[in-house]
Amino acid sequence: MTTSRVAFVFPGQGSQYVGMGKDLCAQFGAAKQVFAEADDALGFSLSQLCFSGPESDLKLTENTQPAILVASIAALRVLEAETVVRPALVAGHSLGEYSALVAVGALDFHDAVKVVRARGRLMQQAVPAEHGAMAVLLGLTMDSVRALCAEASQGEVVSPANDNGGGQIVIAGAKSAVARATALARQAGAKRVLDLPVSAPFHCQLMQPAADGLRQVLSDISVRPFTVGVVTNVEAEVNLDAARVKSLLAEQAVRPVRWAESVQKLAVLGCQRAVEIGPGKVLKGLMKRIVPTMEVANVEAPQDLANIAAIEL
Repeated sequence: MTTSRVAFVFPGQGSQYVGMGKDLCAQFGAAKQVFAEADDALGFSLSQLCFSGPESDLKLTENTQPAILVASIAALRVLEAETVVRPALVAGHSLGEYSALVAVGALDFHDAVKVVRARGRLMQQAVPAEHGAMAVLLGLTMDSVRALCAEASQGEVVSPANDNGGGQIVIAGAKSAVARATALARQAGAKRVLDLPVSAPFHCQLMQPAADGLRQVLSDISVRPFTVGVVTNVEAEVNLDAARVKSLLAEQAVRPVRWAESVQKLAVLGCQRAVEIGPGKVLKGLMKRIVPTMEVANVEAPQDLANIAAIEL
């Protein structure tokens, strides 16, 4: 095969863990430099938070989002320095789309770190604590989930937030509306219904204040031209237009993450192999369910490079 068939994908919130990036920084100067740049951009030691915690602080949305981006870009820089693997296309799950844009050179890393820190704060502030909720529904179709959300809304917000593939759909909205929707999902024969321990209802219309705030934050940064396409969350299509990046990122806050369609798009465009770059292996599991024939490797620690080197180029 050729490198033209490799996609790079980047994880989103929920993949964080205390210790992420620590081993990479201990062995590779490229990773250490990324964390040092992030500490400088934010004005505090994000590296110390990633390496040593406490977990309670790392899980705060305004910390989690830059932490995952930084750990992902650190892994990317090591991958670029140590291998010849390069992507034909990139994609990221929610927050991961910012990492993907840094990877293709559209966003400056220093800018991206500050933007996602603001994004996390804006998302947290958009809905008062305990007023929103998210839940995972397994074993229902998207059409049926849309229908039960419409029935459950009763004037409140509840809607699909993530189509993760393999029958896994996440819903988000007002706490009471999500509760009504999960009850209907059980009646509709969902294989499993699981409330998510999240601090805000992401990717629904309740995030409109965050989207508005993001537009303001993004207005202060530059987007550079890029030549490697980004499959966006909002459209599940390839974007190569720098002029559209900011509007797509703002819209992403209130629109569902079309991850299943995004992975299918990667496959249709010839990417039968992918590298998940950053903490955890969440995307690897999702992608194997969406396109079982896709080969997915992961890079988050030094020992993972041997697996990447084994990719037949």
